[in-house]
Amino acid sequence: MPALPFEITPIEVKRSLDAGEKMSLIDVREPFEFEQARIEGARLVPMRTIAESLPSLEEESERATLIVLCHHGMRSLNVVDWLRRQGVEACMSMQGGIDRWSLEIDPAVPRY
Repeated sequence: MPALPFEITPIEVKRSLDAGEKMSLIDVREPFEFEQARIEGARLVPMRTIAESLPSLEEESERATLIVLCHHGMRSLNVVDWLRRQGVEACMSMQGGIDRWSLEIDPAVPRY
């Protein structure tokens, strides 16, 4: 199986979710950010807790592709890079983060 790209666009994520593909949205922002704006179904795993959450993320990645997101896409890219170095291949960063999701997919998600 070829390696997944490091990044995926919000439109590709939405299309895949709508098609019933197994994806887990992992939001690596801080709790206060998650309170301000979130994508339905996303699970909060703040970036600072990724290392301690590795076992559960590894297990989850065996069932579904992890789509890692943050505010604009930088933290999530760093997390995906780290996860891949730990051997978690089934993960991608959502380009542009929740801000781009709000602009392109769901304007009901507040921008901040």
